[in-house]
Amino acid sequence: MTGLSIHAVDAATGRAAEGLRVRVLTVGARGAVIAEGEIGADGTLAHPIVRTRLAVGLYEVAFDIGDFIGEAGGDFLDMASIRFRITNPASHCHLPLKFTAFGIALFRGC
Repeated sequence: MTGLSIHAVDAATGRAAEGLRVRVLTVGARGAVIAEGEIGADGTLAHPIVRTRLAVGLYEVAFDIGDFIGEAGGDFLDMASIRFRITNPASHCHLPLKFTAFGIALFRGC
């Protein structure tokens, strides 16, 4: 399986982060948004990038946590973003995000 999958859970409620806005960008001189959308009821980003072979390179995923949490977050987190590198276009990269109003945990899953 190739591509990139994103899963997000609001750890404070234990629920999928349905409605959380996400953007995936290429990084570099010709950086561009290659995917954007909202996390669905199942906690994943439903976008064709899930089945797309990503080229070797540097990418960034940005989560609009501040807008998702709203006033409950006390204005601490606004956006969480992480840059990651694809070295093998044939492999699948899964990025599960767990977050609260005050912190995040994101790692590469299998």
